[in-house]
Amino acid sequence: MTLWRIRATVDDRPGYLSVLTASLALRGVNILTVQVHTTERGAVDDFLVDAPDTLDEADLIAAVERGRGRDCWVARSEARGLADQPTRVLGLATRLVHDPDATGEVLRALLGADEVTWRPAPAVARSGIDGATMLLADPNGGSYALHRVAPSFTPAEYARAQALLELGATAARRAAEQVTVVLPDGAELTVRPAVADDLAAVVELHEGCSARSRQRRYLGGAVQPSPARLRRLLEPARGLTLVATTTGSGGAAESVVAMANLLAEGDEAELALLVRDDWQRRGLGSTLLRRLTRQAESAGYAAMVLHVQADNAPMLRTLRRLSRPTTVERDGGLLTLTVPLTADVPMPAERTG
Repeated sequence: MTLWRIRATVDDRPGYLSVLTASLALRGVNILTVQVHTTERGAVDDFLVDAPDTLDEADLIAAVERGRGRDCWVARSEARGLADQPTRVLGLATRLVHDPDATGEVLRALLGADEVTWRPAPAVARSGIDGATMLLADPNGGSYALHRVAPSFTPAEYARAQALLELGATAARRAAEQVTVVLPDGAELTVRPAVADDLAAVVELHEGCSARSRQRRYLGGAVQPSPARLRRLLEPARGLTLVATTTGSGGAAESVVAMANLLAEGDEAELALLVRDDWQRRGLGSTLLRRLTRQAESAGYAAMVLHVQADNAPMLRTLRRLSRPTTVERDGGLLTLTVPLTADVPMPAERTG
């Protein structure tokens, strides 16, 4: 028996696929996997089959045509073709997350392209497919041009390729946004945008904070926020959340020791910090505040707003270190501080590595 890949177009009508599969079965062809790509010209069926050694390419094409298939393409396949397609795509996605520079190789492996070219300028023509050519917009700038002699590209393949590009761009942005900060006492921490997978570590952060620290952060009480609320804070609809992490000795899993939230509403952004008690008074709050201020300015917000208890002297000192004009409104024991944001205000220097 020999492995083959067969791709053919059939009319997207009830019973037509069964006619094609029956024609293959009559010749002893065993269908191992099938994918259906919907196109304007009909359904493009992509088979991985195990065929008797007595059948050659011409025999398989004839079997497909007798089964009402058209535009048939047949090629020998390797054992790796037996891999489940979703599993294979997930494997390629994992590789791309770990190595965004491998985008071209991943696209080639995903689509079996004969040629993959990256261009620094956006595609002159609109992104999409045209037979043997596929044009993809690179979210990081530029474009990819893919060429495959046969079979022709399908809309489903284009969608998969563009989704992988989006994933690779996100991974690259995450890597670029991650920095190592050095605190005044020499301690090193990683500061990066939060992701949904940080939920368990952020729950541990809250559990490691004193009731007083949680009460100062959430104002309404010392009760730990629910996982659902923390999940919304990690990936806000508008704004940004940063986490500061440290890796334990011996390569232990990283631990989140601080979280900083920038939640946008209208043209203003509300800022809040939570630093684990054993990391307070070490300059970490100031570091996170400066970084979120830069993010707020880059995003074009007009002002940054903080709600702080009047007796929260550490947070008030941290805010003063920004050296920015600030307006204060008092409502009992609660202060609302508004920091106007302008791009020409100099920022204090920050040690990074």
